[in-house]
Amino acid sequence: MIEQVKILSAYFDDPAQCEIEHAQSHGAYQALRKAVAEYRPDEVIALIHRSGLRGRGGAGFPTGTKWELTRKQPAPRFLCCNADEGEPGTFKDKAIIERDPHLLLEGMALCCYAVGIERAFIYIRGEYAKGAAILQRAIDQATRRGFIGSDILGKGVACDITIHQGAGSYICGEETALIASLQGYRGLPQSKPPYPASDGLFHRPTVVNNVETLANIPRIVQRGAEWFGSIGAGNNRGTRLFSVSGHVKAPGLYELPIGTPLSALLELAGGIRDTHQLKAVIPGGCSSPVVLPNEIDVAMDFESLAGIGSSAGTGAVIVIDETACLVKTARRVLDFYRHECCGQCTPGRIGVGLMADELKRIEEMNGSRDSLRQLERISDFVKRTALCELGKTASNFFVSTLRHFRE
Repeated sequence: MIEQVKILSAYFDDPAQCEIEHAQSHGAYQALRKAVAEYRPDEVIALIHRSGLRGRGGAGFPTGTKWELTRKQPAPRFLCCNADEGEPGTFKDKAIIERDPHLLLEGMALCCYAVGIERAFIYIRGEYAKGAAILQRAIDQATRRGFIGSDILGKGVACDITIHQGAGSYICGEETALIASLQGYRGLPQSKPPYPASDGLFHRPTVVNNVETLANIPRIVQRGAEWFGSIGAGNNRGTRLFSVSGHVKAPGLYELPIGTPLSALLELAGGIRDTHQLKAVIPGGCSSPVVLPNEIDVAMDFESLAGIGSSAGTGAVIVIDETACLVKTARRVLDFYRHECCGQCTPGRIGVGLMADELKRIEEMNGSRDSLRQLERISDFVKRTALCELGKTASNFFVSTLRHFRE
């Protein structure tokens, strides 16, 4: 059986890791000391470029490129850490925040140093009250020791970090909605371009990075781009934290190199529960199309999953066995997106709900072949015309179940 490669999760089982003295005994803030002593800011960005680190929030955009684009814009610049982990089935960021908060803070400080940012914000979902309290305590500890604040390590570099708790809105996980909410407006997505790298928080250049993305930065700076690049496969470097839930014997969080086969991950999670048969797997959160049992040898990376019509998303793996009704499951997923829709565009506000209602009729044995044709028309319309990416992907899971389980 394949074994985990614990890089980000190395100290998750140590309850004292939240305390700065204990975290420092495991190397916390050594990468920050190294960076400000040995590297110019542009050299840190070049290091991240060479490492091949890609965003872990779902889109997989190259992190070094995002930092470089923002660095080229005039100051002041901002950093927004996206901790609004609302994608169903995802709990990786929660683990980092609650079990190794100083790893995240060090990653943010390194980003601020590299990009020339003095103010950073952590936008954390409202339901993560425990995580917000842990982070605030860690910020206070790190500030007292000079790792963050107005004068990092006495080098004249500033990095002030503020926590902002969301109000329970899924849509605020989308970067432009997050920025609007952080400014005190309604969390409504905006059309792009412009992108946050040039026009973000307070209309200033802004880096928006996911928690897991930033947590990788200290390891890369400390151990080198070549070390990080040796893990993973192809254009997908490093490890990912996979949130595994559903009908497996050992649900939980698993850290593996990107490109590990889905079948190996399922084996690590104990296999399918109660001797049942596998029916389908959602590989990247509820906005990802399903993977079928005959496809589970697929590599868990962005390109391989896209190659079979699915997506890596947030690394949230939801396992579905033969006892589940996929009509009901798809309806529940669409009900979630209907509830969380911002209401700004007609496709999201009305189209998603129409699909959920039609699936409810089918679930109650009141559907017809016309129901399926109507569902296909609505889902295509929503995907083509919704304002934001969350709206465009809301029907992905349903569309894939209709394609593979039409009977």
